[in-house]
Amino acid sequence: MQGKVRHLVGAETIRIIINQFTSLFLSSFLQFFTDGITNKLLGCYVGAVMQDVVLVRIYGNKTELLVDRENEVKSFRVLQAHRCAPRLYCTFNNGLCYEFLQGTALDPEHIRSQPVFRLIARQLAKYHAIHAHNGWVPRSDMWLKMGKYFALISKCFKELSLEVPSPQALRKELLWLQQSLSLLDSPVVLCHNDLLCKNIIYNQREGSVKFIDYEYAGYNYQAYDIGNHFNEFAGLNEVDYSHYPQRAFQLQWLRSYLEAYKEHKGQDGEVTDKEVEILYVQVNKFTLASHFFWGLWALIQAKFSTIDFDFLGYATQRFKQYFKMKPEAAALTLPY
Repeated sequence: MQGKVRHLVGAETIRIIINQFTSLFLSSFLQFFTDGITNKLLGCYVGAVMQDVVLVRIYGNKTELLVDRENEVKSFRVLQAHRCAPRLYCTFNNGLCYEFLQGTALDPEHIRSQPVFRLIARQLAKYHAIHAHNGWVPRSDMWLKMGKYFALISKCFKELSLEVPSPQALRKELLWLQQSLSLLDSPVVLCHNDLLCKNIIYNQREGSVKFIDYEYAGYNYQAYDIGNHFNEFAGLNEVDYSHYPQRAFQLQWLRSYLEAYKEHKGQDGEVTDKEVEILYVQVNKFTLASHFFWGLWALIQAKFSTIDFDFLGYATQRFKQYFKMKPEAAALTLPY
């Protein structure tokens, strides 16, 4: 790891880190995690059982083009302060070190099961209800970020694969998305922005879920965060969009979410059918933005990442699903 340890958070944290890294050379074990496609992650622990694990994440090649690392740490600390994130022990120039959460990283078949999907909905509502400090009115940076991604693609690729839309087509779609989705009046809240299955840790004994990995966390549209999660029902390594949740399931999920959101915001009254329907329309329109965002992201990763993953194929899948879903999503209308 490059650079010096910084952002230490107290004497107890220093003691843990020193003990763990000293033990690394004596009697520790390392567990490499292979699910991530952005960074490299390993766990360090003493003894034969994974307890008191310290996780070390090493940033992927050129991921600073995709991720605002300073904002990631800020989001991590805000979420930690609200008991929504593990302890962050320290950061490095090219990575960070944080607490391991006990539990199971979920698979696509798990996130639609009872009671897990309701736990996920309520936990995401807790994220979204976190207040901005000092009366600041948050704004989404999603359009700015996608604009930067698009500019980077235009600069780095002399020509795109024939299976990927042309730069002219991408520019046209990005403009249409911004014009269309900005009219939906979806609230801007603190979002996870990358709620794929492996970023959800289920602790069956406690009956709880926690979210990990906050690289893309930040203020964004509420409906985007939910729609992005629904897109991830398709999985990552073997993507199957037939698993995208049907309307009946979504309405259950969204009602659980809104009930928890109102509780955390201190709002009285039951959740109405109209409120659920409004969120349903917003979410299913914002799934298009999720496909577009990760399609652009995957093109950049195809250029720079050293991780063994078919990023170009993934970009093709995301853009293909974007155009497949667009007519149906565009036809949805908000209830009066």
